[in-house]
Amino acid sequence: MPIESGIVTLELWIIFFAILSVTIAIDLGLIHKIKRRLTKTSSSELEHVMSTKEALGWTITWISLAGIFAGMIYFALGNDKMIEFVTGYALEKSLSVDNMFVFLLVFTTLGIPHKYQHRVLSVGILSAIVMRIALILVGASLLDNFHWMIYIFGGLLWFTSIRMILQKEEKKIELEKNIAVRILKKFMPVNLNLVGNKFLVSINGVMHATPLLVALAIIELTDLVFAMDSIPAVLAITRDPFIVITSNVFAILGLRALYFLIGGMMERFHYLKPGLIVLLIFIGTKMIISEFYHIETVTSLIIVFVILVTVMVASLLKKPKTTKSE
Repeated sequence: MPIESGIVTLELWIIFFAILSVTIAIDLGLIHKIKRRLTKTSSSELEHVMSTKEALGWTITWISLAGIFAGMIYFALGNDKMIEFVTGYALEKSLSVDNMFVFLLVFTTLGIPHKYQHRVLSVGILSAIVMRIALILVGASLLDNFHWMIYIFGGLLWFTSIRMILQKEEKKIELEKNIAVRILKKFMPVNLNLVGNKFLVSINGVMHATPLLVALAIIELTDLVFAMDSIPAVLAITRDPFIVITSNVFAILGLRALYFLIGGMMERFHYLKPGLIVLLIFIGTKMIISEFYHIETVTSLIIVFVILVTVMVASLLKKPKTTKSE
């Protein structure tokens, strides 16, 4: 029997944090660290490069874990909460894909090789989880205490959509002008020469940030900006902090594997940006009109999936551009 709506059992929280602890340990490369200590191998010699096949396996694993947890929510909280979780998960996952283009751009600009990228992403995902939980609690509290904030959040999603429509494609990241890099330089000097897998390096007794730390700073700031869009979007589906937190965290956990899976295929997602614009406009409208007209969560889930499937199919069907010589 489902328990009363809005009440989450202690057991479900314990299961969530147990899964979170194990998956974070795996994602941070705990197995490889143990192997390094047993074989007495240096970290630079045992940098693990995730293959496409391995990335596909881990992506399926993360999605399966989210599906299993959705089943637990169904038996503990009922069908409505399960649908809210799935919708929030799909929404956060789709919005996160756009974030991966930034990851690729950052690593390319700083010349960080494939074997060191996983280290930056692992640390970045861990800090992103902590940041998301804090922002979700603040956002849910604002909506509970100040109902008019729903119009602010809805307007924010509309503003983001318009900005994406007007925004030109970024070809490169200008490090000297980047806000994250400028903030980092206020705390320590930056050395843009790669020093293995180290985030910090001592030069003449002074600690310098390496390209890995610069990449991490840019990724963290970028994720903060993306969170300002994705969290209000999920809060439009449900204001239950448990559902918002768990759906967000499960979506973030698989990002590293998903990045290595689609890293070489990102140029094929021709219609991702238009799809995300439509998605944000829909969610923003849902929030703004919520006082006058309520869109059912099932309807939202169907619309989200229709948009995502349309984007994927249209992108795959589009023929790649060829040059005149070809």
